[in-house]
Amino acid sequence: MVVRRSKRSRKMRGHRTMGWGTKGQHRDRGTEGGRHIGMHKEKWSWIVKYGKDWYGKHGFVNPTTKNIKSISIRKLSELIESGKIELQNKESVIEVDLEKNGYNKLLGGGKIEKPIIVRVPYATNKAKEKIEKSGGQVILTSQS
Repeated sequence: MVVRRSKRSRKMRGHRTMGWGTKGQHRDRGTEGGRHIGMHKEKWSWIVKYGKDWYGKHGFVNPTTKNIKSISIRKLSELIESGKIELQNKESVIEVDLEKNGYNKLLGGGKIEKPIIVRVPYATNKAKEKIEKSGGQVILTSQS
């Protein structure tokens, strides 16, 4: 880039408005653009360096909303068969603590053949019926 040795201000000295017109005389910030102008164009390098979260949603998250992570009986039996869930084997019955595995609620979708004992904070009536029908038990833990 070429260096401008003789600046505009040196050349225009003595002329009342110094090349900025008759009315505004370079007083306001007219066509400079707002805070967001040029962020996807000429100010992109600033965005890359400092404004990582400039684009996208930054909304309010309601703190009273409960995020309940649920699992169905179908998915639970698949995880037990594949060995991807932590079990506590006691005699002939398999015991599963879903709260330790990151689940809050047991849903009633699917079938189960093996008798299992499930510890979980929440469970639907259908899920309780199906597990008890297979010879297992649903133990509701303290709901926090």
